Amino acid sequence: MNELASTTVATATTATTVASAATVVTVGTGPLSIADVVAVARHGARVELSDEAESEIARSRSVVEALADDTVAHYGVSTGFGALATRHIPTALRAQLQRSLVRSHSAGSGPEVEREVVRALMLLRLSTLATGRTGVRLETARAYAALLSAGITPVVHEFGSLGCSGDLAPLSHCALAVMGEGPVRLADGTLTDAATALRDHGIEPVVLAEKEGLALINGTDGMLGMLALAVHDLRHLLKVADVSAAMSVEGLLGTDDVFAADLQALRPHPGQAASAANILAVMANSPIRESHRTEECTRVQDAYSLRCAPQVHGGARDTVEHAARVADAELASAVDNPVVTPDGRVESNGNFHGAPVAYVLDFLAIVAADVASMAERRTDRFLDQARNHGLPPFLADDPGVDSGLMIAQYTQAAMVSELKRLAVPASVDSIPSSAMQEDHVSMGWSGARKLRRSVDALGRVLAIELLTAARGIQLRAPLEPAPATGAVIAALHKRTNVAPGPDRFLAPDIEGAYAAVDGGDVLAAAEAVTGPLR
Repeated sequence: MNELASTTVATATTATTVASAATVVTVGTGPLSIADVVAVARHGARVELSDEAESEIARSRSVVEALADDTVAHYGVSTGFGALATRHIPTALRAQLQRSLVRSHSAGSGPEVEREVVRALMLLRLSTLATGRTGVRLETARAYAALLSAGITPVVHEFGSLGCSGDLAPLSHCALAVMGEGPVRLADGTLTDAATALRDHGIEPVVLAEKEGLALINGTDGMLGMLALAVHDLRHLLKVADVSAAMSVEGLLGTDDVFAADLQALRPHPGQAASAANILAVMANSPIRESHRTEECTRVQDAYSLRCAPQVHGGARDTVEHAARVADAELASAVDNPVVTPDGRVESNGNFHGAPVAYVLDFLAIVAADVASMAERRTDRFLDQARNHGLPPFLADDPGVDSGLMIAQYTQAAMVSELKRLAVPASVDSIPSSAMQEDHVSMGWSGARKLRRSVDALGRVLAIELLTAARGIQLRAPLEPAPATGAVIAALHKRTNVAPGPDRFLAPDIEGAYAAVDGGDVLAAAEAVTGPLR
């Protein structure tokens, strides 16, 4: 994940098992998993088609070829597209029709989309081709698998998709590359043209036949790929949020009594129970916590940002799991129009509309904003002498001479403000297109693009909370932190300087803490003590 200010966000969380480039993902007639998407998109796994998929592709292609010679017009086979679907296209012009469709729809603009997103959308389009519901030829599907395995990534641009009829422009840029046209990047990032890349890798450019142009561009694969990656990353980051919350509660002399399982069971949301259990596990056996478990401690209740962390983090978890269920349903889908049914009919439909995916992409942006907002409030408490229970202002070494972590919180606040803007839903907007044929669109691609920025920012906000909590806890010396907390602080020390002391160049410390979040160090350190967090 890179700078929030950039529109190009390349998430690289390695908290789960990382697939090596030697890994092969087999694409069959059934659904891929989120883990499959991550393996191919992010970790360079190679791709192959199953024998069953190849047989089904060939079977449905025979249906399309039978219709191609029919005197009756069939949409996508012998007609124009969209608002031009009323024109019957003669056989001699159909190859040109397919080329024209892909070329004209390759109309993206703006910065390049990240490699992992393009690989995800190509994999998911291949998965739909493999169901046998699209009617493409076997050599076309094999070409997609070959590009993915060779690490050839078409250049796709930020703008161009309305999320209905699928991600048309992004998918068209990929289809263009399979045809041997347009720019691509090689596995090492080198920019070249598709014709050269395909030739150098022994891949024959595809000459599209009837129906294939539509089949390659008429899907929700871009927004779905970004959803799958976001679900993967948010599952990791919400565990990190539990760790950072636990460290803040500990360092701010808060109580862990409120996280007891019987209290959480009074409101039986599964995410809430999991989050509370994680916070308890991280705080277990903390001498800092035990130091104020006395009658002299007059505090009755902690602030909401401490006490209610399981309710917020838990609600976020449950929302992510709802989004995962939507992703799983979409991963099991064959999105195309028209579609070849199992009994051999070719039927028009509306399954390309991105609304189901667009809604949960927006939900997740709300989740990221709110979890980050609560983390920023906990950070602010550490820095305020009136509320941090005995710590120096801004955790500074010599307050007045030193500013401590004052401006780190400013950075958090700037990102949280951005997150709130990114939480404004894209899916409530619709701008009609195609001469009012496509008069309601999902804007799901836009929702996915802003979600990637949200996920990146959430990781950075949590990193600053961890940096702050680690310094605050160390200022409680000679009291020792919980074993899990101590392990996290040690892991942070390997990436950055979290020790208290005079002011220093702070940006590298923030980036180091972020690297520890993104690289999985924080979660691995905590779980080395607690066991797997929920």
